[in-house]
Amino acid sequence: MILNYITWNVDPVIFSIGSLSVRWYGLLWALGFLLGYFIMRRIYRREKMTDDSLDKLLIYMLLFTVVGARLGHCLFYEPEFYLSHPLKMLAVWEGGLASHGGAIGILLGLWFYVRSYNKSTKKTKDNLQHINYIWILDRIVVAVCLVGALIRVGNVTNHEIYGTPTSLPWGFVFMRGEEQFCGTVDNYTPCSTGNCCPPSEWLPCHPTGLYEAFFCLVAMGILLWMYYKRDLGHKQPGLMFGTFLVIIFGSRIGIEFLKNVQVEFERNMVFDMGQWLSVPFVLIGIGMIVWSFVRRKRVQQ
Repeated sequence: MILNYITWNVDPVIFSIGSLSVRWYGLLWALGFLLGYFIMRRIYRREKMTDDSLDKLLIYMLLFTVVGARLGHCLFYEPEFYLSHPLKMLAVWEGGLASHGGAIGILLGLWFYVRSYNKSTKKTKDNLQHINYIWILDRIVVAVCLVGALIRVGNVTNHEIYGTPTSLPWGFVFMRGEEQFCGTVDNYTPCSTGNCCPPSEWLPCHPTGLYEAFFCLVAMGILLWMYYKRDLGHKQPGLMFGTFLVIIFGSRIGIEFLKNVQVEFERNMVFDMGQWLSVPFVLIGIGMIVWSFVRRKRVQQ
């Protein structure tokens, strides 16, 4: 028998030791970076790059991703509060990371990494190849897709960033979510869990975190094919990075229409903050794809 919905009551906390809690979300973040490291190690060894240079890449990615994601949440979604309480920006353990901020952090971190790497190769006597910004962008996106998928699954385990009510059989009733919906799928009322209809009447919602995780994995599969089967990382620089941006942020724009609002000011917006922030990335992705084909045509002439 096909269920009408899925009751999701997974505890976000795996275990606690005193005041320290280990959450599924944090574990999936760490697992994403670990698996991403192994993916990049295979790519680096295929490109005859050293493991030392990969270790430096991991440090840059960890630092700039977390800082960027945290600042993105603070400045994009709750600027009034955090600009009035700037020290609260450091409280990452209280939650609040934005993927668009993380993306900007990654772009900045990789720019600094490439500069640092190329400077270090000049100072050594080894015949290490120089790399450029597009080179690293085309390759890092493979690992970023996997990290992104695991983070979105982490959002599901946290009972957060889910969608509006749905009658689809894979709808989730997020039993530990902060906001629920009462009524019918076509005529519902949002309410907080402390002032709501009985839990038995809560409506199932779109598990939008799983939707985004799915598109991350689709993008990863396409990028692996482009890199290993078509060798487009060498033959057509920029195409992989552009494809990544269009798939990930294009799907994000579409999925946002199904999402419950994250902050109050989004309730009356036609396009929410996540969609507006995604538009520039999609445009950059389209521009990179066009540029890659124009460049390839010129090289072939």
